[in-house]
Amino acid sequence: MDNVRIDKWLWAARFFKTRSLATDAVDTGKVRLDGERIKPARTVKLEDKLLIDNGADTWEVRVLRISDVRGGAPVARTLYEETEESVSKRENDAEARKLYREPGTTIKGRPTKRDRRAISKAGE
Repeated sequence: MDNVRIDKWLWAARFFKTRSLATDAVDTGKVRLDGERIKPARTVKLEDKLLIDNGADTWEVRVLRISDVRGGAPVARTLYEETEESVSKRENDAEARKLYREPGTTIKGRPTKRDRRAISKAGE
């Protein structure tokens, strides 16, 4: 199993919920290989260093194993190794999100007029 597309590997490693989301992320440049943009059809090789922005977090990982089958989370975790800098950055970002919440995160759906006033008041 040496020829696995990058979008399929990202889906199997559970960085993205669907393969089409993984393909779109690679197309828009949110996944980079050694700092360079790539195409979704590029094959993954062992020891590749990927920078992945899945919307919620940014990961910097090294490919340890190659798979095109989506398994459970413990199995997916064995496909890659996250760098120490990436771990510390994600922890710092999570701590910052706890301390400072975005004004609109508590609102579900489209904000009402009252919600918009509260958001603009919090931003002042």
